[in-house]
Amino acid sequence: MSLVRGFAMLVLLLGLAGCGGGEDFGDLDAYMNEMRLRAPGKIEPTPTFRSYPTFTYNAANLRSPFSRQVRVDLAGQKHGSRNVKPDPSRVKQYLEGFNIEQFEMVGTMSNAAGSFALLRGAGGVHRLKVGDYLGRNDGRIVAISGDQVDVVEIVPDGEGAWLERPRTIPLKEHS
Repeated sequence: MSLVRGFAMLVLLLGLAGCGGGEDFGDLDAYMNEMRLRAPGKIEPTPTFRSYPTFTYNAANLRSPFSRQVRVDLAGQKHGSRNVKPDPSRVKQYLEGFNIEQFEMVGTMSNAAGSFALLRGAGGVHRLKVGDYLGRNDGRIVAISGDQVDVVEIVPDGEGAWLERPRTIPLKEHS
């Protein structure tokens, strides 16, 4: 092993010795002299950059601008009811942690236990029945048919009361 190391060291030293040969930098000196004659005598200083005040984004907890708004029709505006409100003591189901817009109906299934809707979203296909909840607005499934799932969400009306908002998830063809 030491013979191999000695040979490698000898080759390395011979290679380095070959690099230090003649000091012929004439062409480099000529090029540098030519560049010195061409270049202007003064280099401009770098521009100064002024700093801008920092900006903190405070709208992270507001409604997404890409989700549909609740239609506000002042003439025929529905006023919420004090009788309708979400149940704070109800245990939340897994699919209530996702936006309802991401779900799409891909089919139905029936057996002796009843009829079920198959909804794709939240990382998989989920089997849901009437009475199950999904979406962030306490959306409860009220009806399942062959071509759609009817959901009723409970949303605030902006005046301290709550509204029931119907929503339909249609069957996605060829999925």
